[in-house]
Amino acid sequence: MKYIGIDLGTTNSAICSYDGESVRLYKSPEQQDVTPSAIFIDRRGNKYVGSRAYNNAARNPDNAAILFKRLMGTSTPVKLPAVDLVLTPEECSAEILRVLFGYLPEDIRSSGETGTVITVPAAFNQMQKDATMSAADAAGIGRVALMQEPVAAVMSVMQQRKSDGIFLVYDIGGGTLDVAIAESIAGRVNLLAHGGIAMCGGRDFDRMLFDNLVKPWLFENFDLPEDLSSNPNYRPLLRMATWAAEKAKIELSQRDDVTISLPETELGVRDASGAEVYIDISIKRGQYDSLISSKVDESIEATREALEKAGLSPHDVERIVFVGGPAQYKPLRDKVSFELGISASTEVNPMTAVAEGAAVFAESIDWASKGRGRKTAKGALKAGTQLDLAFNYIARTPESRTRIIAKLGGPAPAGVEFQVDSLDTGWSSGRLALSDGTTVDLLLSKPGENLFKVFLFDSNGAPLVLEDSKIIITRTAASIDAIPASHSIGVEVREKMGGRPVLAYLVREGDQLPKAGRLKFKAEESLRSGSAGSIKFKIWEGDIQDPINDNRFVGMFEIKGSDFDEGVIAAGAELICDYEILDSGAVRLEVEVPSIGASFENKRNFYSSQEGKVDYSTQAKHIMEQTEQALNRVDEISATVHDERLDQARSRLERAATINPDHSDPESAKQAMDDVQEAKRLLALARSSNKKQIRQLDLGKIVSIFDSIARPVARATELQSFENLARTAQRAIDNNSNDFESLLDDMRGRFMAILWRQDGFVIDRFRWLSEDYHQFPDQLEHKQLVAEGEAALKSDDIERLRNVVARMDSVRLGSGSEDDLIATTNIVLG
Repeated sequence: MKYIGIDLGTTNSAICSYDGESVRLYKSPEQQDVTPSAIFIDRRGNKYVGSRAYNNAARNPDNAAILFKRLMGTSTPVKLPAVDLVLTPEECSAEILRVLFGYLPEDIRSSGETGTVITVPAAFNQMQKDATMSAADAAGIGRVALMQEPVAAVMSVMQQRKSDGIFLVYDIGGGTLDVAIAESIAGRVNLLAHGGIAMCGGRDFDRMLFDNLVKPWLFENFDLPEDLSSNPNYRPLLRMATWAAEKAKIELSQRDDVTISLPETELGVRDASGAEVYIDISIKRGQYDSLISSKVDESIEATREALEKAGLSPHDVERIVFVGGPAQYKPLRDKVSFELGISASTEVNPMTAVAEGAAVFAESIDWASKGRGRKTAKGALKAGTQLDLAFNYIARTPESRTRIIAKLGGPAPAGVEFQVDSLDTGWSSGRLALSDGTTVDLLLSKPGENLFKVFLFDSNGAPLVLEDSKIIITRTAASIDAIPASHSIGVEVREKMGGRPVLAYLVREGDQLPKAGRLKFKAEESLRSGSAGSIKFKIWEGDIQDPINDNRFVGMFEIKGSDFDEGVIAAGAELICDYEILDSGAVRLEVEVPSIGASFENKRNFYSSQEGKVDYSTQAKHIMEQTEQALNRVDEISATVHDERLDQARSRLERAATINPDHSDPESAKQAMDDVQEAKRLLALARSSNKKQIRQLDLGKIVSIFDSIARPVARATELQSFENLARTAQRAIDNNSNDFESLLDDMRGRFMAILWRQDGFVIDRFRWLSEDYHQFPDQLEHKQLVAEGEAALKSDDIERLRNVVARMDSVRLGSGSEDDLIATTNIVLG
């Protein structure tokens, strides 16, 4: 059987095979170790992938697709306007995978026995992993599993060097940084922790070089418009200039100073005054180092965080193994090594290590299993004679020696003997007396499969026929015993009927993978077969407890009335959720509903990450809104609380706020959204450390809003109820009680009930929800509800409008914050 490893990279990709003994790299047609992740389609419709595509992309950006890995798991279109073509990031990735797979010999490609591992960054979320699997399927690759890039890098390190100790893999590629900390003991590896940054790589270094050096030089020397970055007339200039900057950056790995150069004849662009534009900029290493220092510092901080997760100091780590194209730049390696105080190592090929490690890891997968689990390390041979006899052994080990143990279910007849021979070397153990617990030490002469045969003899020395006599023991390159989850993933549920939403975690960051388990829930409302409703299992990624929607929404497992033929899932009905988190971090769910005798699996698309996808080409204004809201939260808390994480959050948000709300490229929008997400995480940490002060702020805020908006229209009993809750909430703050958040939700609910009676509020909320389209997973459903609401408004049917608003709130994503008073989950902890 052949095992394939593919590093599907942001800027470059690679493919390797492994036969159990050695790794083979398959080069591109240009005889390069890696293939640029680029697609180019000329005006005649001819398609090119790889080096030729990448070089043509710089000159004709409207014909090309590059850097689409950064958009995987989103609904952002990849546009090639010159050929009137729009692709999805998955379709682009499928093209790269198809070309890479085509490098393999025909017998490997067509074999039903080939297993392929495609790597993904540890920072990839569930949607991005799903998108990668979709790309592999579209590329026609048969049996596929995903693996986290840092795990693959660790396997590559172990392939080269098997010495014991703790080492750190710093894997910086074109788009992402992955950090892994591993401990090797006798060829067995435990991943102690990993981390990274989703938007930190060579592409970011190129942008910094362009934004801070090339672009100012162009403005200084030519008459160019202020909207240069978004002006379509200058798109070829921007792409060519970035391409030239990248080439110069690569040259800096070998030289102390280089020139970013593009002659007029190559650019073919004129400025507003008619002058021909050219580029001729000298740059020294020191300038470049200064430009990228902020990103490198971020990477060092992410590495320190990974060390803290593992409970280690730099003194505990023997070496840093550098992987990825940007890691070939020695000043970067020197800075990271110096700042962390850990020796640097370059023992693997930084460009191909991930693909090599993926191929090696592919050998450890049980490709016949449904969940692509790993092969078992335990083996047993049943002799099948009149004796109750078996031989137990370790079937997979990285060590060169192992042993088999004879196990008898009863007393051994006198004089019975056995013998073990190597079918590879001719070695023999000689005849040994058979007894329970007798062991034979075996030498594994080669990597991969080592074949042995067991012989059994009766008391007269005559051979006995064994039903099964062959033993296969695989000497592996290395064995990964523990892979920590890179993200926490949970299902949104209510604590009790009508209670506040919380997360029921399937896996927590750092838990060992693979992991399987069972959670029990109850339906909060009934669902009849054939009806329009549904039971929603909303899946979030992150550790933020309050509000839940500050985490990253990654999809919804939904059971609709149309999904079962008869019966009713009654309110309170038991929902049994079996889940499995694979090595890659991908999630498999199955929900059993005993009351109707049915089960529902995510492979049948009841779970769809489509609901969580974002089109970053249209998200700039939404990101600005999110940024402004988060900055207001930071300012409110900072007025009372002093916490450095608030300053860090503000810094992230201020960077996100620089996005152009009217025009922004998808890459910049995604970077800004990642900054907002990180700021929310920092806010949650600050809240946890300063709980009493922030709770007091929250209570004061809702009382103030109630007094200004709801008090004038509230009934006397409602006022009394709200004020009683406020006093109880104050006592919860004073006593540091865990009841505070539930009480606050109760206050919001009473507040909402008062407003809900007001026709003006219902109309205003409808207008807000109509504009808040990005919070709706199903855009078509949102448009239909808006149309129905507009019709109700036109006919002055407020009750009908109230019903529409309630339905809109039930299907949108947000829940749990003071700005979102209607929670939407409809399952309850069992």
